[in-house]
Amino acid sequence: MNSNSLRIFALDASYEFGDSVAAALEVMLSDHEEQIFEDGEHDIFITENIRGADVFVIHSLYSDEHQSVNDKLVRLLFMLGAVRDASAARVTAVIPYLCYNHKDQPTNNREPVSSRYLAQLLEAAGVHRVLTLDVHNLAAYQSAFRCGTDHLEAKMLFVNYVAPILTHKDVVVASAHIDGIERAEQFRLALEKKLGKTVASAFMQKNDSDAPADSDIVVGNVDGKTVVIVDDLIANGVTMSRVAKACWGNGANEVIAVASHGLFTAEANDNLVAADISRIIVTNSVPPFRVTSPMLRDRLVVLDSAPLFAEAIKWIHQGGSSVALSS
Repeated sequence: MNSNSLRIFALDASYEFGDSVAAALEVMLSDHEEQIFEDGEHDIFITENIRGADVFVIHSLYSDEHQSVNDKLVRLLFMLGAVRDASAARVTAVIPYLCYNHKDQPTNNREPVSSRYLAQLLEAAGVHRVLTLDVHNLAAYQSAFRCGTDHLEAKMLFVNYVAPILTHKDVVVASAHIDGIERAEQFRLALEKKLGKTVASAFMQKNDSDAPADSDIVVGNVDGKTVVIVDDLIANGVTMSRVAKACWGNGANEVIAVASHGLFTAEANDNLVAADISRIIVTNSVPPFRVTSPMLRDRLVVLDSAPLFAEAIKWIHQGGSSVALSS
């Protein structure tokens, strides 16, 4: 790979992830400085010449104990604008967890379509491409942007991890909700191919969130089986725990949860422990800093997605396609 024109930046809050990506590419992170002023404003200074370079800026957009998601978004926008103004040939925003991507259509009158407005902000900052992992609605993500988009899937990371565990088990892959059936089906097909045996499918028909969990209906046979629940995101853990409890209620032998992004907000620790899920498998798109329960920590598996992003960056930089990376 010609690294002479390749520059990779990682904003401070995503430095560890960015350093892992750079290491996988066998390059060094490019230098920049971030300054915070007493009034809460901040500034960014790029400390090296990037004129004519192919620049990738890594920043995952989630709230943590130091910065809100909106703080991180503004910092990313300023960094992208600074890179563009420094005459980079191309600017790619690498966003392992893309905030606001669930709000791709209004649920009530006069509500904002946040994912579309986010796309407009990134484009206004001068970004040429956006690279992210497992958005909620791929079609909505792709149609929101007028610039180039690349979308990675963690599917094979999960399949390669769970396959040895499931070799001698009767397996069902379940979608956490109707909207996720296609995601779960792609996972099921990949797992079936990896295991070399039939893997069944199921999904939960969830009633209103105020209805009792025991009124939820599992569509598909999970009796006596190991159920792998697939979703794009775990936030407060309510959906995942309801699916798990419904599977237990229908005779499942074991429940494993798989989700690309683990936010673990609010009461997620209590909800997921109570659901008695044997393994909860996520990627490091969001560090699991909110996992405080020792019982949940013992069941949590965090898979490294940095090599996947590194390979995608290499393909984009060389003018290839990142599509094959997720298959």
